[in-house]
Amino acid sequence: MSVADVAALLGSAAAEAGDRLAVVEAGGRGMTWAELDVEVSRVASGLGAAGFVAGHRVLLALGNRLEFVTTYLGVLRAQAVAVPVNPGSTGDELARMLADSGARLAVCDPDTAAAVRAAVAEVNEGSERPVRIVVVGTQPEADERSYDDLRAAAPRPAPQLPDPEKLAVLLYTSGTSGLPRAAMLTHRALIANIEQVATVDPPMIHSDDVVLGVLPLFHVYGLNAVLGGVLRHRAKLVLTERFDPEGTLDLIEDEACSVVPVAPPVFAHWRGVDALEERLGPVRLVLSGSAPLAADVIDEFTARTGIPVHQGYGLTEAAPVVTTTLRSERFEPGSVGAPLDGIELRLVNDDGVPLSGADLNGPGEIVIRGDNLFSGYWPDGADGPDSDGWWATGDVGVLDDAGDLHLVDRVKELIIVSGFNVYPTEVEAVVLEVPGVRQAAVIGAEDELTGEAVVAYVVPTEPEADPAELAAAVAAHCGDRLARFKQPTRIEVVSELPHTVTGKVQKGRLRGRERRRALGLLE
Repeated sequence: MSVADVAALLGSAAAEAGDRLAVVEAGGRGMTWAELDVEVSRVASGLGAAGFVAGHRVLLALGNRLEFVTTYLGVLRAQAVAVPVNPGSTGDELARMLADSGARLAVCDPDTAAAVRAAVAEVNEGSERPVRIVVVGTQPEADERSYDDLRAAAPRPAPQLPDPEKLAVLLYTSGTSGLPRAAMLTHRALIANIEQVATVDPPMIHSDDVVLGVLPLFHVYGLNAVLGGVLRHRAKLVLTERFDPEGTLDLIEDEACSVVPVAPPVFAHWRGVDALEERLGPVRLVLSGSAPLAADVIDEFTARTGIPVHQGYGLTEAAPVVTTTLRSERFEPGSVGAPLDGIELRLVNDDGVPLSGADLNGPGEIVIRGDNLFSGYWPDGADGPDSDGWWATGDVGVLDDAGDLHLVDRVKELIIVSGFNVYPTEVEAVVLEVPGVRQAAVIGAEDELTGEAVVAYVVPTEPEADPAELAAAVAAHCGDRLARFKQPTRIEVVSELPHTVTGKVQKGRLRGRERRRALGLLE
């Protein structure tokens, strides 16, 4: 399928399958492909009437609801740039992303309105070009517009010659530096990955599939791997705001979901559910991504339910899928599969030189090349693919004899909580704002439910400080300043941190301490 624009996928779906249901919510609202196409055009036309032109950024602070889909695709059809953000972000986090992206409009819903209003008030103070707010599902306040007011009464025709190299999405991720940066994804990158995934045989998604939409749409996995795949194959997407062990199973049964893309923590939540195999009766395939899934978890789940679980490796910067076990010649425990068609993958040493000879299969840093890659980080394209198109992921892997990838470690100190990236430097900066904290070091620790959890080691300014009081102050401040998944689940108040001779915190020793704790070797 040859299209140059993500929203053009919708136009093709409407033309070929207009009467079929496209997207439904758990609560019952839904749209056919034809209805969705008209609604997206009305949003695009409304944005144009409000003065939005190609390249303007629109921040989306929305949960998994119909209006996310219509607004996202409407922004793209208007040739503007969508900036989907975590709806659990705090006002401070939203203000930073608004200011950094230069977004001219923020779209919010009842769950995000308070934080968005606080962020917009902060950014607009003294600004000559204030950010505007559109609210979905709640009453607008002064100088705000409702979603219904944004939509044009009559849609205008879509652009005839969209540019595939036009910027489509800014997605905030950890990047390779301290604070999250926005990966610049063009229509070319998004479409390329949708098409690369579509070449997988057997297919991940068929046209008659019902796909569970529990993965958050603001995350690249839900946005392009799930929603993008549904658009490409004209499947049906069932949206739900959040995962609930029992409620999600009820939804799978009620809607006869056949493809279930999830993050690894889901398996731990379902482990103790009675009659799991019966409740997953409609499911033909479970897809796991965003973080590695242990081989024994896959074995246990498949043995109990009879449903195959396929996982893959991906990154925001790759839009996102790089490898999948659906491409593997045989199952290998711990493998995340083989690269998709159109994606090249190699391992390099510390100097960036490709491994060879006896070292050919690793371990080495994973470097990739393909049309699905991002165009660098906003705003200037820094740290993107090199002149030959290769991009270093910061992850370490090995290749087995069949060419499948196995993840070993991360060069970057990312913590992955329920599939979401947490950069320690960002959390440390917030912890250091707390009066009485002299030093802080944040690491990830294994967690049965979330994969990893955030742990903060804190050194007090005054040695006689009460550890419990300081830990409580840190927890309260992080609760105000950070989204929930970034907040430390445990705060250790210590007299000192281990340092190298050059003064760098030895986080490897802290991680070793956490492993000993997990083994019961520490009190």
